[in-house]
Amino acid sequence: MIAVAESISVIIPALNEAGVIAETLQALQPVRAVGEIIVVDGGSRDRTADVARPLCDRVIVSPPGRAMQMNHGARHARGRIFWFVHADTLAPRGAADEIQRALRVGRRQWGRFDVRLSGRHPLLRVVERMMNLRSHLSGIATGDQGIFVRRTAFDAVEGFPEQPLMEDIAISRRLRRISRPARARTPLLTSSRRWETHGVLRTILLMWYLRAAYALGASPARLARRYK
Repeated sequence: MIAVAESISVIIPALNEAGVIAETLQALQPVRAVGEIIVVDGGSRDRTADVARPLCDRVIVSPPGRAMQMNHGARHARGRIFWFVHADTLAPRGAADEIQRALRVGRRQWGRFDVRLSGRHPLLRVVERMMNLRSHLSGIATGDQGIFVRRTAFDAVEGFPEQPLMEDIAISRRLRRISRPARARTPLLTSSRRWETHGVLRTILLMWYLRAAYALGASPARLARRYK
C-alpha cells in the first residue's frame, strides 16, 4: 500500500533575523508541495517580515517569546503535522519525506532530527554528537533539532509551556508520555553562531549549567536572565 502524505505546517519563530531568514526559507520550499510555511514574527525591528513574505505562505505577528510565537503559529496552521524550525536552521533535501517516514515507524506521535552545527571548531563536532546521543537516550529534544509533532499530540499536551526558556525540554517531557520520539537521521544544519560568539567551551559549560539547574527545579525566568 502506498502511504498518503500528511500535510505539514512549518512554523518558524523569528525576531530580527533578516540576515538569515531567506536562506532558511529557500531550503524549505519543497515542503510547500505538501503543506505550508508560517513565519511568526515577534516584533522585529529589521526587515525580517519583508524578506520572509515572498518565501512563505504567511507572516503573522505575535508578542515576542519563542514559546508564545510557536503556539501562535500553531493556532493559525492548517497541517496535520507541525514542524517547528529555528530561523537560522537549514533543512536537508527530502525533509518532508523524512518526517513522514519517521512518524510511521511504531506509530510515533512526534520526533526530531539529528543536528549538525555549521562551524568548523573541533569542539562543535563533539557538541553535535552529544546533542544527538543525549536525545536518543533520553527522549528529550531541543528546538535546534527541529521538533515535529502531530497536531493531535500537540493539542493533547496543550502546546508549548509559555515560559522564557527550556520550553522545548518541557514539551518533550509531556510528549514523551504519549510516545517515544521518532528520529529523522538526515541532519539539520544549525547555526553555531551562539557558540562562536560567546566561546565554544564557555557556551557548553553554560548550557550544562542551565539544563542541570532546570532539572533541579530552577525557575525558567531566572535561567533566561542567566542565559542572556
